[in-house]
Amino acid sequence: MGGFFGAISKKSCINSVFYGTDYNSHLGTKRAGLVTFDENEGFNRVIHSIERNYFRSKFEDELERFTGNQGLGVISDCDPQPIIVNSHLGRYAVVTVAKINNMREIAAELLELRMHFSELSANNINQTELIALLINMGETFVDGINLVYKKIKGSCSMLILTEDGIIAARDYYGRTPIVIGRGEEGYAATSESCAFPNLGYERIRDLGPGEIVRLRADSMEVLQEPVKREQICSFLWVYYGFPASDYNGINAEQMRERAGVIMGKSDDIDADCVCGIPDSGVGFALGYSDGHNIPYRRAVLKYTPTWPRSFTPGNQSRRQLVAKMKLIPNRAILNGARVVFCDDSIVRGTQLRDNVSTFFEGGAKEVHARISCPPLVYGCPFVGFTSSKSDLELISRRIIQDFEGDANKNIDLYARTDTEQHKRMVDEIARRLGLTSLKFSTIEDLVTSIGLPKERLCTYCFDGCGGPCECCGKKD
Repeated sequence: MGGFFGAISKKSCINSVFYGTDYNSHLGTKRAGLVTFDENEGFNRVIHSIERNYFRSKFEDELERFTGNQGLGVISDCDPQPIIVNSHLGRYAVVTVAKINNMREIAAELLELRMHFSELSANNINQTELIALLINMGETFVDGINLVYKKIKGSCSMLILTEDGIIAARDYYGRTPIVIGRGEEGYAATSESCAFPNLGYERIRDLGPGEIVRLRADSMEVLQEPVKREQICSFLWVYYGFPASDYNGINAEQMRERAGVIMGKSDDIDADCVCGIPDSGVGFALGYSDGHNIPYRRAVLKYTPTWPRSFTPGNQSRRQLVAKMKLIPNRAILNGARVVFCDDSIVRGTQLRDNVSTFFEGGAKEVHARISCPPLVYGCPFVGFTSSKSDLELISRRIIQDFEGDANKNIDLYARTDTEQHKRMVDEIARRLGLTSLKFSTIEDLVTSIGLPKERLCTYCFDGCGGPCECCGKKD
């Protein structure tokens, strides 16, 4: 995944960019970068690996070298960025939150045009540089950004730092967010609105799909109006969005609580208490507690935020270690109890299976799992929110392959919540994870909890529907 923050001000913006970027740290664990522009000093950029250290610890000692009233920061799970470019559009820096599935095809076209790539990472093309090359092919920034929208298969939102302000452009289908804030001295744009309050910004609005704006210290100019279609990623609210953030004006924590209430009211399980798997399962569990009328207890706790998110690391053994180390069971609460554990999702099943074993070892009498979204059946082609390299890393797809002899056979029936195939799959997931019982939210309840019409949401990972037919090959 990834997240970014940009600020432009009448005075120095360095602190805002630094701390605003830090508030996006939960979105990536590989690389981070800062860039500023000063009329006297020009562009100044630093990029660091954050795989073994957190953003603040890597950049804090270098803040004094940055000057200027405008800048960008980025947290990334892919390429080193920002990229600084010198072109007929002028000198500029760009950061992206993107997933490009046809990168090699586009790169081949650009090489045919005698363009070249210089920002290679591990001998791979840097997708942010590729986006910059496409931008350079436009007569204007707007032309170039629209060429990006036209060429790429996947998604791309970006911030561009120019000598005349910051250009913010949201993905053409709005799959990832950009939120605009205004402070006393200027404007900011970010992936996460939770970055605004402590830095003195008031959230104005989200950019619409395909919308392009230019931010200056005293104004926001719309360069391109948004398109009407939208397929914002529903997993924003389920998992990777920060609880205090709003997307399209809908708060992530409130959505999770609504989903929990719906699940709790419809559930017929007898249990002594409910517990949320920290962090993104907590809001869902609080709602479930209200809906099912059983107490919320902290039967498992997250020891420290220094452990990375469990399915972000690319190495499987590291994922398993992280999943085990960061959560500590509270045996005093578990012992003899029938506990409902609420979590955001089940991807591979590794973490939950290990947790279930630990809960029983801690004395739990029954371990029930309630999941705030439907089973993940399709790998996401639009947003890079997991490090999965294959759909067979999903526990649901491995089960379908075992049942059918083909991971793709009858997949639409397994994705539908009203079929025998779906029920059989869920029962098998529960058996493999050692659960007393397992229940997922339905796609209908997920949509209701978010509060947007389904046609404005991307639910591809659950039901294979990524929006209009040109996006996902399915009918509206």
